[in-house]
Amino acid sequence: MADLLTHVLAAYVLLTVAGWRVGWLEPRWVVVGMGGAAIPDLVKVERLVDEGVVQSALGVPFEYDPVSSLAGVLVVAGATTLFFGQARRRVYGLLVAGGLSSLVLDGLRVYVDGSSSFWLYPLWWRPPTPNLYVTADARVAVVAVAVSIGVFVVDRYVVAD
Repeated sequence: MADLLTHVLAAYVLLTVAGWRVGWLEPRWVVVGMGGAAIPDLVKVERLVDEGVVQSALGVPFEYDPVSSLAGVLVVAGATTLFFGQARRRVYGLLVAGGLSSLVLDGLRVYVDGSSSFWLYPLWWRPPTPNLYVTADARVAVVAVAVSIGVFVVDRYVVAD
Protein backbone atom coordinates (compact mmCIF):
# COMPACT_ATOMS: atom_id res chain seq x y z
CA MET A 1 0.00 0.00 0.00
CA ALA A 2 2.90 2.39 0.58
CA ASP A 3 3.71 2.06 -3.11
CA LEU A 4 0.20 3.16 -4.16
CA LEU A 5 0.24 6.02 -1.65
CA THR A 6 3.61 7.17 -2.97
CA HIS A 7 2.39 7.09 -6.56
CA VAL A 8 -0.74 9.10 -5.80
CA LEU A 9 1.15 11.67 -3.71
CA ALA A 10 3.82 12.06 -6.40
CA ALA A 11 1.10 12.84 -8.95
CA TYR A 12 -0.41 15.32 -6.48
CA VAL A 13 2.91 17.10 -6.07
CA LEU A 14 3.71 17.20 -9.79
CA LEU A 15 0.27 18.35 -10.90
CA THR A 16 -0.17 20.89 -8.09
CA VAL A 17 3.17 22.48 -8.88
CA ALA A 18 2.27 22.45 -12.60
CA GLY A 19 -1.02 24.11 -11.67
CA TRP A 20 0.89 27.11 -10.37
CA ARG A 21 1.82 27.87 -13.99
CA VAL A 22 -1.09 26.36 -15.92
CA GLY A 23 -4.26 28.35 -15.27
CA TRP A 24 -6.83 25.63 -15.95
CA LEU A 25 -5.11 23.00 -13.77
CA GLU A 26 -7.29 23.48 -10.70
CA PRO A 27 -7.47 21.09 -7.73
CA ARG A 28 -10.43 19.22 -9.24
CA TRP A 29 -8.26 18.32 -12.23
CA VAL A 30 -5.32 17.39 -10.01
CA VAL A 31 -7.55 14.72 -8.45
CA VAL A 32 -8.15 13.21 -11.90
CA GLY A 33 -4.39 12.94 -12.42
CA MET A 34 -4.02 11.36 -9.00
CA GLY A 35 -6.53 8.74 -10.06
CA GLY A 36 -4.40 8.10 -13.14
CA ALA A 37 -1.44 7.39 -10.88
CA ALA A 38 -3.37 4.46 -9.44
CA ILE A 39 -3.92 2.81 -12.85
CA PRO A 40 -0.68 0.77 -12.90
CA ASP A 41 -1.49 -0.49 -9.41
CA LEU A 42 -4.79 -1.96 -10.59
CA VAL A 43 -2.77 -5.12 -11.12
CA LYS A 44 -3.18 -5.68 -7.37
CA VAL A 45 -6.85 -6.55 -8.00
CA GLU A 46 -5.46 -10.01 -8.76
CA ARG A 47 -5.31 -10.59 -5.01
CA LEU A 48 -9.10 -10.38 -4.90
CA VAL A 49 -10.14 -11.77 -8.29
CA ASP A 50 -8.07 -14.50 -9.90
CA GLU A 51 -7.12 -14.18 -13.59
CA GLY A 52 -8.93 -17.46 -14.26
CA VAL A 53 -12.23 -16.03 -13.01
CA VAL A 54 -11.93 -13.01 -15.31
CA GLN A 55 -10.85 -15.25 -18.18
CA SER A 56 -13.91 -17.46 -17.68
CA ALA A 57 -16.25 -14.46 -17.50
CA LEU A 58 -14.84 -12.83 -20.64
CA GLY A 59 -14.26 -16.01 -22.59
CA VAL A 60 -10.86 -14.81 -23.82
CA PRO A 61 -7.32 -15.18 -22.44
CA PHE A 62 -6.68 -12.59 -19.73
CA GLU A 63 -3.70 -11.45 -17.65
CA TYR A 64 -3.35 -8.55 -15.23
CA ASP A 65 0.34 -7.85 -15.92
CA PRO A 66 -0.13 -5.59 -18.99
CA VAL A 67 -2.32 -3.23 -16.92
CA SER A 68 0.86 -2.16 -15.13
CA SER A 69 2.46 -0.92 -18.35
CA LEU A 70 2.34 2.01 -20.74
CA ALA A 71 -0.19 0.27 -22.98
CA GLY A 72 -2.30 -0.62 -19.94
CA VAL A 73 -2.32 2.98 -18.77
CA LEU A 74 -3.37 4.19 -22.22
CA VAL A 75 -6.19 1.63 -22.50
CA VAL A 76 -7.55 2.00 -18.94
CA ALA A 77 -7.33 5.80 -19.18
CA GLY A 78 -9.25 5.66 -22.45
CA ALA A 79 -11.93 3.43 -20.95
CA THR A 80 -12.20 5.65 -17.87
CA THR A 81 -12.47 8.77 -20.02
CA LEU A 82 -15.68 7.40 -21.52
CA PHE A 83 -17.40 8.06 -18.18
CA PHE A 84 -16.81 11.81 -18.53
CA GLY A 85 -19.10 13.98 -20.64
CA GLN A 86 -17.15 17.20 -21.03
CA ALA A 87 -13.41 17.78 -21.29
CA ARG A 88 -12.59 14.20 -22.31
CA ARG A 89 -9.25 15.18 -23.83
CA ARG A 90 -8.22 16.94 -20.64
CA VAL A 91 -9.31 13.98 -18.51
CA TYR A 92 -7.46 11.53 -20.75
CA GLY A 93 -4.30 13.63 -20.67
CA LEU A 94 -4.38 13.92 -16.89
CA LEU A 95 -5.04 10.21 -16.39
CA VAL A 96 -2.14 9.35 -18.69
CA ALA A 97 0.12 11.91 -16.98
CA GLY A 98 -0.66 10.41 -13.57
CA GLY A 99 -0.12 6.90 -14.90
CA LEU A 100 3.19 7.85 -16.49
CA SER A 101 4.44 9.40 -13.25
CA SER A 102 3.59 6.13 -11.53
CA LEU A 103 5.42 4.09 -14.17
CA VAL A 104 8.48 6.32 -13.95
CA LEU A 105 8.59 5.82 -10.17
CA ASP A 106 8.26 2.06 -10.70
CA GLY A 107 11.18 2.24 -13.12
CA LEU A 108 13.41 3.58 -10.33
CA ARG A 109 12.80 0.63 -7.98
CA VAL A 110 15.35 -2.01 -7.09
CA TYR A 111 15.25 -5.13 -9.22
CA VAL A 112 17.60 -8.07 -8.66
CA ASP A 113 18.72 -8.31 -12.28
CA GLY A 114 19.22 -4.53 -12.73
CA SER A 115 16.42 -4.17 -15.27
CA SER A 116 13.06 -2.66 -14.49
CA SER A 117 9.76 -4.38 -15.19
CA PHE A 118 8.29 -4.51 -18.67
CA TRP A 119 6.43 -1.21 -18.24
CA LEU A 120 7.02 -0.28 -21.88
CA TYR A 121 4.68 -3.08 -23.01
CA PRO A 122 3.99 -3.97 -25.88
CA LEU A 123 7.76 -3.60 -26.19
CA TRP A 124 9.30 -6.47 -24.26
CA TRP A 125 12.51 -4.53 -23.60
CA ARG A 126 13.22 -3.98 -19.93
CA PRO A 127 15.19 -0.75 -19.46
CA PRO A 128 17.94 -0.63 -16.84
CA THR A 129 16.99 0.73 -13.45
CA PRO A 130 19.07 2.94 -11.15
CA ASN A 131 17.92 0.82 -8.16
CA LEU A 132 17.04 3.84 -6.01
CA TYR A 133 14.52 2.34 -3.59
CA VAL A 134 12.76 -0.79 -2.42
CA THR A 135 8.96 -0.82 -2.58
CA ALA A 136 8.63 -2.03 1.01
CA ASP A 137 10.83 0.77 2.40
CA ALA A 138 8.63 2.99 4.57
CA ARG A 139 11.05 5.90 4.23
CA VAL A 140 9.89 6.41 0.65
CA ALA A 141 6.31 6.88 1.80
CA VAL A 142 7.43 9.19 4.62
CA VAL A 143 9.33 11.38 2.14
CA ALA A 144 6.32 11.42 -0.22
CA VAL A 145 3.99 12.46 2.61
CA ALA A 146 6.41 15.16 3.81
CA VAL A 147 6.88 16.63 0.33
CA SER A 148 3.16 16.57 -0.39
CA ILE A 149 2.42 18.33 2.92
CA GLY A 150 5.00 20.96 1.99
CA VAL A 151 3.43 21.47 -1.43
CA PHE A 152 -0.04 21.62 0.16
CA VAL A 153 1.07 24.33 2.60
CA VAL A 154 2.77 26.37 -0.12
CA ASP A 155 -0.23 25.96 -2.41
CA ARG A 156 -2.74 26.91 0.28
CA TYR A 157 -0.94 29.77 2.01
CA VAL A 158 1.63 31.18 -0.42
CA VAL A 159 0.35 30.64 -3.95
CA ALA A 160 -3.34 31.19 -3.10
CA ASP A 161 -2.64 34.72 -1.77
